[in-house]
Amino acid sequence: MFKLLLIEDDSSLFDEIQDRLSQWSFDVAGISNFSHVMEEFISVKPDLVIIDIQLPKFDGFHWCRMIRSQSNVPIIFLSSRDHPTDMVMSMQLGADDFVQKPFHFEILIAKIQAILRRTYNYNSEPSSQRKWCGATLDFEQNMVSNELGSVELTKNESFILRLLIHQKNKIVSRDDLMNRLWDDKRFISDNTLTVNVNRLRKRLDEIGLGQYIQTKVGQGYLALDEEKNYDS
Repeated sequence: MFKLLLIEDDSSLFDEIQDRLSQWSFDVAGISNFSHVMEEFISVKPDLVIIDIQLPKFDGFHWCRMIRSQSNVPIIFLSSRDHPTDMVMSMQLGADDFVQKPFHFEILIAKIQAILRRTYNYNSEPSSQRKWCGATLDFEQNMVSNELGSVELTKNESFILRLLIHQKNKIVSRDDLMNRLWDDKRFISDNTLTVNVNRLRKRLDEIGLGQYIQTKVGQGYLALDEEKNYDS
């Protein structure tokens, strides 16, 4: 789950944005004291910052400068101000995007997802081979092998396993998996995702690894390390 810091002083708008983004499995934190934004930024350690321009005490440009002096975290400006100089200033200060109010949530979510993909674990494909739970995963050949044998996965199963392994011990939401599969032009539906994960687990059961792919009801899936405990 990615953590976002929303620096917005309009409480009703903050609540609405937080509610909508939480439906996409984002953990959204806010600012309790606008005189100490940097202290709260350091405490939250967000993966992405969304910031308004017009704020109490100091404007969003000031806090963008302060954040950029310490971090390369992605920043999206969210503002009702539409003057071109505001957008130019945002980019010059190191912001990654500018969304004008009022806005469609679908656009904001799409921009957030695109920036997160570019910045974090989706900015480059993992190596074609990985080690996991004593097994060798060959994503080019879609094979998983250990001392008990080898199993061949479908392309979708291999792609899902790659995403889960890349964030092992962390829950990957169903929405995130489907967005990645759709973004990769694999066009997978919610029901098809369930079928693929179940089939992946059964294939891994053949070499004693199925137990390390877990379903977290209402949240998503995760791949555990061999040394981690797991729920039955």
